Amino acid sequence: MSSHDAHYGGNLVDGARMLGLFGDVATELCIRMDGDEGLFRAYDSVEFLAPVYAGDFIEAEGEIIQTGNTSRKMRFEARKVIRPRPDVNDSAADVLAEPVVVCRASGTCVVPKDKQRGQR
Repeated sequence: MSSHDAHYGGNLVDGARMLGLFGDVATELCIRMDGDEGLFRAYDSVEFLAPVYAGDFIEAEGEIIQTGNTSRKMRFEARKVIRPRPDVNDSAADVLAEPVVVCRASGTCVVPKDKQRGQR
């Protein structure tokens, strides 16, 4: 997360930034499955589990857990894997021994039938 992502005091990043990452993951999943970006319809659940700060490195992943005629139900998780160490110097960072889950969500994307190209 860059300093531009910091939205609140103490360099805290807005949780909506995680949803933006999940949107990117959803787009990739739809392209891989259907050859089309699809449209994000709705989130069913969003859990913000740990704070994210400017300088943190976040990995986001997702999977399609259910498919309908045009709908793709997905599950997402974002993990903090590196944190900055400004106490050491301005460019120091540590890889976390265990990633910290910062956000989980589930939602549904839709790929219109006429845009599906069956990449599966």
